[in-house]
Amino acid sequence: MTFDELGLSENLLRAVADEGYEKPSPIQEKAIPQVLAGKDVMAAAQTGTGKTAAFTLPLLQRLSGGPRPGKRQARALVLTPTRELAAQVQDSVATYGQNGELNSAVVFGGVKINPQISRLGRGVDILVATPGRLLDLHGQGAVSFDELEILVFDEADRMLDMGFIHDIKRIVKLLPRKRQTLMFSATFSGDIRNLASGYMIDPVQVEVSPPNATADTVQQWVYPVDKSRKPALMSHLIRENAWNQVLIFTRTKHGANRLSQKLEKDGISAQAIHGNKSQNARTRALDGFKKGKVQALVATDIAARGLDIEQLPQVVNFDLPNVSEDYVHRIGRTGRAGASGRSYSLVSADEADHLYGIEKLIRKKLPRVEIEGFEPDHVVPEGKPQGGQRRPAQPNRAGNGGGNNQSRGNGGRGKQERRASNEGKGGDADGNRRPNRRRRRRPAPKSAA
Repeated sequence: MTFDELGLSENLLRAVADEGYEKPSPIQEKAIPQVLAGKDVMAAAQTGTGKTAAFTLPLLQRLSGGPRPGKRQARALVLTPTRELAAQVQDSVATYGQNGELNSAVVFGGVKINPQISRLGRGVDILVATPGRLLDLHGQGAVSFDELEILVFDEADRMLDMGFIHDIKRIVKLLPRKRQTLMFSATFSGDIRNLASGYMIDPVQVEVSPPNATADTVQQWVYPVDKSRKPALMSHLIRENAWNQVLIFTRTKHGANRLSQKLEKDGISAQAIHGNKSQNARTRALDGFKKGKVQALVATDIAARGLDIEQLPQVVNFDLPNVSEDYVHRIGRTGRAGASGRSYSLVSADEADHLYGIEKLIRKKLPRVEIEGFEPDHVVPEGKPQGGQRRPAQPNRAGNGGGNNQSRGNGGRGKQERRASNEGKGGDADGNRRPNRRRRRRPAPKSAA
């Protein structure tokens, strides 16, 4: 099938052709006709398969030729969990809508609100927003939804993971009941389906791959290593393989800062990107990475679904995520749009539970390769962990593997990282954090008389 057969307008077909796309991806082929028909749609597909265009293209067509938006009004609303993803969606709207008359805007936290208020005062056809900033703007009377026709949840499962459910409920109450609602995501959990049942009318379900499947275009390896030697191994891999562009995921913001500083000391240009960074700092780091000025971009899971980097060759999980589904989204940053990619996970013995959960989720056993000079003292158990295991005195050690030219490396042992929960849990990607709940201390037992 070609884009011409999907029923898209000449303006949109010309914009698609200008971007070099000739055939729609499976998710686009199945979802676009349903959206054009005005139906509510739940669409699930692997990361990097063209979900954004699957709702952006028909959205633009359905709104074209309609009434001009009134002041402070929005005709379509796209909700995203992170600033980076919001900016990416806005770029797609602007790119595919370049030959039309529709206007769009993007709003998110971390930047000044007054320019956004000014922009919304003129009215927008398509508004892309993160939940926290959108509620702030509505509270100030800067935006209204009386003329809203279409609501899109992009990466709906991630919004629930990041604690946005209450914001979502508040936003939906502000919207007209008569509207078209679309949900696009890489995965659909039971919670998402429950959410959809309350907000959608007889939704058409579109799935083009098994839930939580990883793309066949991404090769995946596990590198067992002791926790204290991870930073040295990371520097070794970048140098020995001459990686000019690598996206590295850590579990915590502190860990991202520390690793980027370590890489810089080792002569590798690196920048950290996470929720505590200002939007300008995040934009500069991402821009430098895309332009090749930054060799290693160290990110927390806030970036797992918001980064769209063409031809990104490899992704490294410096820490495995606490939530297994996030592994799918992390490695989905490479191998996008049918291109090939590589994923490497540095796994220590205390992460065996996480590794087991990931392999169970993706229904795949990940090949393990020990790097010469970095063989772990503590074995990462195969299958479901049964407790820590110490390496035998005379182990059988694998040589180089995974198609890489790795040699013996020198690396000192660094400090162990502190364990911490995933960034974004119970908070807002716009920087609005809810206070942590403190556990009530139980009184100490009284001494026996």
